[in-house]
Amino acid sequence: MATSKVLAYLESRKNLTGSAGGLLGLVLTFTGLAGPYWPVVVAGLYGAGALIAPPERPAPPDFPTPSAQLNEVRGDFEQLGAYLAEVDLPPAAAGRLTELRDLLAALLDPGRAAELLAQDPEGVHVLSRAVRQDIPEAVDSFVRTRWWTRMAPGQEPPERHLDRQLAVLKEEAEQLAADLRETEARRQETHTRYLEERGN
Repeated sequence: MATSKVLAYLESRKNLTGSAGGLLGLVLTFTGLAGPYWPVVVAGLYGAGALIAPPERPAPPDFPTPSAQLNEVRGDFEQLGAYLAEVDLPPAAAGRLTELRDLLAALLDPGRAAELLAQDPEGVHVLSRAVRQDIPEAVDSFVRTRWWTRMAPGQEPPERHLDRQLAVLKEEAEQLAADLRETEARRQETHTRYLEERGN
């Protein structure tokens, strides 16, 4: 531990700047300007250099890139599919959930959409939230509420809330797909303008 601290100091900005000052002191000594006080001059210039050196900056955290996050979401999407396969849903909700899953699968599929998403951290966040939080919570709350509804009939059917939740999630996914499509359309228009202006 002490050895690593010594090595870290030897490589630090303070030591390097101080060493440069010390070398300047040695140059002054060899030119005869430091006189008999050369050890004080060398040590003083080293100390001054070490004091004026900028402080060490800690390295920024190495967070995963949006592309790496997208790969993690793909793995979680497969786990979500295994979970949903075990849940018994009403036909209408099952159909709506299948549509949502198909749309998410298309967005997560490696290809052009994934390339665009890898450049859009907000889009990755929307997909991550849907896969890891929103869909599992919607289905799980439906399953739990359905059990209580069977115990006390006459309440509002939990299917309605599940349908509404899945509809909102599908709208979010469709909006994300529309945004990606708009990005591609703008890119194409920009290239067209570039080619037309280049020809003039």
